[in-house]
Amino acid sequence: MCCGLCSSFGSCVRYSALLTLIIAILYGGIRLRLNSKEFIFDEKEVSAITKAALASTRGQPVKETLSLIEKRLREKHGDHILPKEHQKWIFVNCGGWMGAMYILHASMTEYVMFFGTGIDTSGHSGRYLAEITDTLVSGTMRQWKEGGMVVKEYGIGDYVHHAPGEVTGVQWTSGTIMVEYGRGVIPSTLLFALADTVFGTTDFVVFYETIKIYAISLGRELLQGNF
Repeated sequence: MCCGLCSSFGSCVRYSALLTLIIAILYGGIRLRLNSKEFIFDEKEVSAITKAALASTRGQPVKETLSLIEKRLREKHGDHILPKEHQKWIFVNCGGWMGAMYILHASMTEYVMFFGTGIDTSGHSGRYLAEITDTLVSGTMRQWKEGGMVVKEYGIGDYVHHAPGEVTGVQWTSGTIMVEYGRGVIPSTLLFALADTVFGTTDFVVFYETIKIYAISLGRELLQGNF
């Protein structure tokens, strides 16, 4: 019996070691690919376009600012921005918070979207294999970084950075909208983005709409040679 337990334990250790090695090799390959890839977007460019639109539409409704941001991105990046018929606000439930997203671009390694919430909401940011940056168009966001008790508050025009592997507590006031850019292993972010939908709200209409729009955008990018 002891030999059997030792054998089972030894098998588990070997399989765990093999799995760890495979994950390490895959991650290394992905990092190598990301380091050598020429990206379509740049976080500074997306933030600059957002801030310029804020300045140009000061005093006007937020929808005018968002419309101008999308127009400027479409002028610069053309077919890398989704056509209007594939754009819509979709609910997002994850990490205990609830918001909505409006996808402008999504590929294997990048995404650009509007993110916002109509209610006060807070929760866990998620820990990603991607770098995420946001520029606020309206409202406020609070970020509580792991490892301390310091909370930082951001307002209109502020730039928020979320490093790969980082996790924070997040809070948004009602009416907050931001322009978000992500770069890294984008499919990995869907695990967090859809977890509460699958295991919590069980809103499979939202699940379907999210997957559908991502698949459409991903397909368009692959056809343009953007891997």
